[in-house]
Amino acid sequence: MAFNLWLQYPELAKDIEKVKHNLQDKISVDYPDLQTALSKMASNGGKFLRPAFFLLFTKLTADSQNRVDDKKLIDIATSLEVLHMSTLIHDDIIDDSPKRRGEVSVQSQFGKDIAVYAGDYLFTVFFDLITDNVLDTPFFKINSRTMKKILLGELNQMKHRYNTQQTFLNYLRNVNGKTAYLFRLASAEGAYFGGASSQTVSLATRIGQNIGISFQILDDILDYSDASRLNKPTLEDLATGVYSLPLLLVLNEDSDELHTLLAKKQDLTLPEIQRIQALVVELGGVEKAKDLAAKFTNKALIDIDKLPDSTAKKKLAKLTKVLLKRTN
Repeated sequence: MAFNLWLQYPELAKDIEKVKHNLQDKISVDYPDLQTALSKMASNGGKFLRPAFFLLFTKLTADSQNRVDDKKLIDIATSLEVLHMSTLIHDDIIDDSPKRRGEVSVQSQFGKDIAVYAGDYLFTVFFDLITDNVLDTPFFKINSRTMKKILLGELNQMKHRYNTQQTFLNYLRNVNGKTAYLFRLASAEGAYFGGASSQTVSLATRIGQNIGISFQILDDILDYSDASRLNKPTLEDLATGVYSLPLLLVLNEDSDELHTLLAKKQDLTLPEIQRIQALVVELGGVEKAKDLAAKFTNKALIDIDKLPDSTAKKKLAKLTKVLLKRTN
C-alpha cells in the first residue's frame, strides 16, 4: 500500500523521502549488529503515515509567516516515525512476534538483547530530535505526555490479557494510548508548526485522535482476514490473549462454543484459533467493527471539512477515506 499510496501525492512523497533519508542519518551508531537491526527496521516497508499526516497539517497555512523552516519540519516528522518504530520493536519483544511488516522481526532475527538496545536507542534519538526542535514550545511536554500515554496503553492491554469481561471503553483506553495518541500528536503538531490558529490546532488534535482510533480498528479487522493477504501473522493478538475489537463485539453473543474455546487461553491450538476466527466472522464481529471504524472516520471527515480551505485540506480528506479501505 505504502508505495502506491504516495504515488497519488507526489509533493508529499518528496517530503517523505526526505524523512526517510533523515531517519537513516539519525540512526547511525558504531555497533554493527545494532546498526544492522536499526537499518532493517527503518527500511522494511513502513508507510510513514504519522510523518505524512504531520506534513499535510503543516501545509494548511503554507503562506503563514509563522511557518518554520523545512529542516525543522523534516526533523519533527522524523521524530514521529522514530517514536513509532521504537514502540513497534518493544511490542515485538513483549509479544515474541516472529514477524513485522511481512519480514522477520528485529527480536526474532537479532535476539531480544539487540532488540531492547535498538528500541532504547531510538528513544534517545527521539529525545534528541524533540529537544533540538520543540524544546521552547508546548509540544515538548505534549511529546513527553504522548510517550506516557503509549506506555499506559500497553500496560492496560497487558492487564486485560485473556479477559472476556472487557468493555468497549476498555478497548478505547488501550487504543488511545497505543495508536490514537501518536496520530493525534502528528496532526496537532503539524498544524501548530505550520502556523495554524489555536482553533485549527484543536481541530487537528481531534481529527488525529479519530483517525488513529479508526486506523487501529481496521488493523484489528485485518487480524481476522485471509492470512495470505496480510503482512502479519493471522490472529497473533488472539494467540497472546489480546482480544481486539471484532472479538470483543461478539463476547455477549449466545455462543457456548466461543466461550469454551476462549477459556483455554494460552492452550489454544491453531485449529481452535482458526475456529474462533470463523465464529467471530459468523457472529458479525468484523462487520460491526467496520461500522465503528466508519463512524470514527466520518467524525474525522466532518472536522476536516471545518479546516481552512486549502489543497492540503483536500488531500487530508482523500487520505482519510483511503485509509478506511486499506487491506494491509
